[in-house]
Order: sequence, then structure tokens, then C-alpha cells
Amino acid sequence: MARIAGVNIPTQKRVVIALQYIHGIGPKFAEKICTGVGIPAERRVSQLTDAEVLQIREAIDRDYMVEGDLRREVSQNIKRLMDLGCYRGLRHRKGLPVRGQRTHTNARTRKGPAKPIAGKKKA
Repeated sequence: MARIAGVNIPTQKRVVIALQYIHGIGPKFAEKICTGVGIPAERRVSQLTDAEVLQIREAIDRDYMVEGDLRREVSQNIKRLMDLGCYRGLRHRKGLPVRGQRTHTNARTRKGPAKPIAGKKKA
């Protein structure tokens, strides 16, 4: 089992897919890492040599912010917005959608399950 950036990546999947298990690496960056290191797209993680795994690990450490550092930076950015008291910070603080979506209906992911209103008649 290959361990890259503190994550055990699955051994039976292709390298491009397995790298996406790391927080902060999507399809585009996974493809870019593989071409940069020189690994063919159809290669599986179980077929990688230790040297190739080391090259991938070094490329990720050198060029990308992943896992804990990325999560920390995102949470600090959100905290900064909340401390500033700007509109986006207030929306984060209240647990409402931040990017202008409607809340009259929908937005259940941010608002949580619907709360019943006392005394309202059923249709």
C-alpha cells in the first residue's frame, strides 16, 4: 500500500485515479503529476516501484498544498471572513448559503433538516 501525503492510496486503481484520494488533488493535478514524473496513464499503483512513489511524493510536497495544510488554510480564510464581519462572513456564521443562492426553498444542506412550524395546517 502506497502512502502519499499521509493518505493510504488504493493499490488496485490506476495512479491518476488513486492520487485523487488525496485532499487537494483533482483530475487535472493528478494528470499533471503523472506526466511530470513520467508515469503512463494506464499504470496501476501496485505496479509502481519505490523510486516512482518517492518521485510522486516529492512532486506533491514541492508543488501542491494538500491535506492538513490545505484544510487549515481554508478554515483560516473562513475564520478571517467571519472576524471581518463582511457579508460572506455573516453567512458563514449563520450557516446559510454564501454564494447568493435562494433560501426561501432549498438550501437544506446548509440550513439542516426542515423544522416544523407549530399551528400550521396541512394542505
